[in-house]
Amino acid sequence: MSQNRLIKLACGTCKRVNYWSAKNKKTITEKIELKKFCKWCRKQTLHKETKK
Repeated sequence: MSQNRLIKLACGTCKRVNYWSAKNKKTITEKIELKKFCKWCRKQTLHKETKK
């Protein structure tokens, strides 16, 4: 069985969930932060991992 789990990425500005991603929880213990495009803010913002 794989250790990859689905996570949600929410915009840091408007707090909307825009992306889903997978991460291996055994190798990556800290929360993921990625700079992605938010279609509601219409710019690149920092997207943070949120709870399901």
